[in-house]
Amino acid sequence: MKPLIVLVVVFLLAALALKVMNRLDLPLAGRIAMAAMLCFTAIGHFAFADGMAMMVPDMLPFKKEIVYATGVLEVLFGICLLIPPLRVYTAWVVIAFFILMLPANIKAAIEHIDYQKATYDGSGLSYLWFRVPLQVLFVVWTYIVGVRG
Repeated sequence: MKPLIVLVVVFLLAALALKVMNRLDLPLAGRIAMAAMLCFTAIGHFAFADGMAMMVPDMLPFKKEIVYATGVLEVLFGICLLIPPLRVYTAWVVIAFFILMLPANIKAAIEHIDYQKATYDGSGLSYLWFRVPLQVLFVVWTYIVGVRG
């Protein structure tokens, strides 16, 4: 829920700031919002690395390193979405990233993982009723503001 709030609030603030500057550009406001959201979620990769490592599929080694690496990638993606020559390529990579992250979220739901506490007493499958549509929203948002932008 927090990433969605960050996305919407930053979008509204960026759109307002661009409007005040007589430069209203909604796709740019959307990219700024996605960049902020990616940087916000990257923080979780470092603050909750143990719990997020629990979400990494069992077949993959170096779980904590993967969590740290994806946190760094999220920051880089956020920056690159704001660099015009890299925007479209980065948007496609971010879309692929969101799709590839979905199995980790499904695993977290099935195993009731609470990544913030690194425990197995999380929301469970009801979490997917929110997370899957949210992931779809992130993919569509990135396509609209990054690829089509």
